[in-house]
Amino acid sequence: ARRHSEIELHTDSQYVKNGMQSWMKNWKKNNWHTADKKPVKNQDLWMQLDELSGAIKIHWHWVRGHNGNEMNERCDELARTAAEKLK
Repeated sequence: ARRHSEIELHTDSQYVKNGMQSWMKNWKKNNWHTADKKPVKNQDLWMQLDELSGAIKIHWHWVRGHNGNEMNERCDELARTAAEKLK
């Protein structure tokens, strides 16, 4: 069992927020194709997000990126560091 079944998620990516809140349901219904019949880009990553978020109630919040938000700037820094390690 998960310790938390509800989270607040802040993101500067409208693409991820919209994908998870609006588009995912139809992508799955359309066998991972968009409304214009094209394959969903990054399908493997979307499928992972779908699986990981299945039992969690997510409250989505969009924040403007690169706008001095301390926590967003820290997340960007951590993401850059992780990406460098993968090279």
